[in-house]
Amino acid sequence: MHTSCATCTTSDNKTAELNSTITCPDCGHKKAEIMPTDACVYFYECENCKTKLKPLPGDCCVYCSYGTVKCPPIQANLNCC
Repeated sequence: MHTSCATCTTSDNKTAELNSTITCPDCGHKKAEIMPTDACVYFYECENCKTKLKPLPGDCCVYCSYGTVKCPPIQANLNCC
């Protein structure tokens, strides 16, 4: 996982943004996160209200559902985990 950079290059030389801000649909709390490049995030707990988020139907991860930026595989037009 590249946690020290804002972008990474995928195996097919596409650039993916790693910074995404997740917004809790229950309380509206926002938190900037760095997305992993080697795993999907299926569950995320809001640090404010403790709601456990999971992907919406049709989305592969919480970043695709609640983030400002889709996950790296989706950005690169690849299948997610």
